[in-house]
Amino acid sequence: MSARDAGLVILVMAIWGFNFSMIRLGVSETDPLLVVAMRFICAILPLIFFIPRPKVAWRYLLAYGVVFGTGIWGMASCSITFGLSSGMASVLLQTDVITTVLVGVWLYKEPLSKRMQIGMGIALIGLMISIVFTNGNVTLLGTGLIFVAAICWPLAGVIMKRANTKQTFAFNLWGMLFAPLPLIGLSLALNGVDVLALTYQNWTLNSWVSVLFQAYPTTLFGYWVWNKMLLKYPMSQMAPLTLLVSVFALISGYFVFDEQLSLAQWVSCSAFLIGILLVLSKPKISKTQQVRCESVS
Repeated sequence: MSARDAGLVILVMAIWGFNFSMIRLGVSETDPLLVVAMRFICAILPLIFFIPRPKVAWRYLLAYGVVFGTGIWGMASCSITFGLSSGMASVLLQTDVITTVLVGVWLYKEPLSKRMQIGMGIALIGLMISIVFTNGNVTLLGTGLIFVAAICWPLAGVIMKRANTKQTFAFNLWGMLFAPLPLIGLSLALNGVDVLALTYQNWTLNSWVSVLFQAYPTTLFGYWVWNKMLLKYPMSQMAPLTLLVSVFALISGYFVFDEQLSLAQWVSCSAFLIGILLVLSKPKISKTQQVRCESVS
């Protein structure tokens, strides 16, 4: 990989890591589901009028929008609202690597190598230690919600695979068209109609900064660079780089919100990420992991 391309990829990883702090900034004052809905509204407008719709059935775009919007980022944002620190949310979301592998084994009968089994074991041990030795930065409900998001990652990948499209950027963009309404509907179902007025009253400059950062640098610029690099370099070279997202998220959480990890959590998070790296660094990236890399945000 050239120095220029490596720099661009690292920049995107930094943006995606910092994005978790931006999520916390937005959901600290307003309803998380409505914040995510506004993120996708801003992301698709006005670009969707200039990018042709990919030649796939509408049902794939609809399913992707619901899973990607509500299942992944709606639940990830709610996890931070319910007590998970932005840095730990990023680390725990890396369990999507494990869920993606398990879906590949179950759905596509892909082999599970010894290295992957060891990596998953190390990651799960590290995960349990980081949850048990919490200093207030991990909650049961927050952990449950981020696990829902991790489970939805491979589901989004399966949808994209079934759609059988190579227009990944257009597919993501048009899929996001169907993300806002389910998020708004879920918010109304959980909180009642008054949540709209309350969100409007509490909407501040911080809310706009959060939403616009998530929509443009994170979603549009990040996807553009990532998809471009996926066309130039092999998946096996690109996939491990996504671990940098958690590193940058932990750093930004510390500097922006003074988020602290206990010593046990530093050790356990390191073990967790090493385990995930072992899962990713196999000779041939599986089909579901390929799709996962295309849809990371």
